[in-house]
Amino acid sequence: MANEVIDNQQDSITQSVSQRYATAVTNGEQMCCPTGYNHADLGQFIPEAVLKVSYGCGTPVGLSTVQPGEVVLDIGSGGGIDCFEASRKVGATGKVIGIDMTDEMLSLARTHAPTVAKNLGYPASNVDFRKGFADAMPVEDDQVDLIISNCVINLAPDKKKVFREMFRVLQPGGRFTISDIVADQPIPQYMIHDRAKWGDCLSGALTVQDYWGGLREAGFLGLHQVTVIPWRVIDGIHFVSVTLTGYKIATTPSSISPIFATLIGPFSQAEDELGTIFHRGAPQQIDDQTVCLLTLPSYQPHFLLTDRPTTLTDQDPRRLAVYPEEAPCTWEGHFAILTGPFLAVSDDDNHTYRCGEPLEICSKTLKVLQHPHYQPSFGTINRAREAATAEPVICGTSTGCC
Repeated sequence: MANEVIDNQQDSITQSVSQRYATAVTNGEQMCCPTGYNHADLGQFIPEAVLKVSYGCGTPVGLSTVQPGEVVLDIGSGGGIDCFEASRKVGATGKVIGIDMTDEMLSLARTHAPTVAKNLGYPASNVDFRKGFADAMPVEDDQVDLIISNCVINLAPDKKKVFREMFRVLQPGGRFTISDIVADQPIPQYMIHDRAKWGDCLSGALTVQDYWGGLREAGFLGLHQVTVIPWRVIDGIHFVSVTLTGYKIATTPSSISPIFATLIGPFSQAEDELGTIFHRGAPQQIDDQTVCLLTLPSYQPHFLLTDRPTTLTDQDPRRLAVYPEEAPCTWEGHFAILTGPFLAVSDDDNHTYRCGEPLEICSKTLKVLQHPHYQPSFGTINRAREAATAEPVICGTSTGCC
């Protein structure tokens, strides 16, 4: 009985969201999420009717990695804007699949698909719009090179099912780049049961810890942020627009000779997604699965992989470290969130950050995390309701700063 109630609640949420977006097609309502499309560029081949119903919380930046001939899947394709941009990227030999649950959106996208194909100079459209749900996708196993999604997974009641479906349809070696809204703390029940806030990208928001955790549980690795932008603060909850990438690692190869990995930094210590802990400058032999992991784009900048142990001394130019200023600091309300790819990292000022868990930081640590070596791995928020007026303190264990 309990499962039946949950299923009914989830179906009700899905129907409510679908109706909200169906209505938006006809009345031109501007939906909630932040977005950043270049309409001038897209308007060269995409009809205005599609452009004006483009909803999302980030541009499909993953399309910058697309190669001609690849297969791209868009979860929640809406009016088709991201699918049509993907169509341009994959070329006439590639294929794009768009999945949406709303008939009005599908009708709009299908109507304009031939026009887009003609504008691109294709003999026929290479975009296939299918009706379906994110947690039960009408796509065969191991068929897709790249999954994109723009502020849609947030709307799904059971995101773990969505993540499992994403892993199923991706071929080994495939990847995803998705934009979504996440929160710095769990969403309270009064928001979860507010139907209107589901359509506003609020009620369905997971924390970074739960979102990243669900993706890893499904089998994805190499999770890392591409962009992170603070969006809204409601009842003390910070909602953030984030674009992230992850990978379905291909079959593990068999190394002929031993491979050693040396953490070059900027972290003094780091734990990868397989649970291996590395110390900066200290080489250690790694197995084939870890080799596959550390050669992913999100890990490559942090490691030196060699066929013999290679130690990095403090004087080695390849070693990376960012030290805090030798000066008093202030508490200004900033919190840092590690967004991957590591499960945990330590800096050179005695802080340990765990993926998805907000950690309060002082002004000096904020400057460290804004350094180009650190910035790609962190998002920051400020929870102070008013401008902080705390007196400067000398960093130390007694101040809670180090």
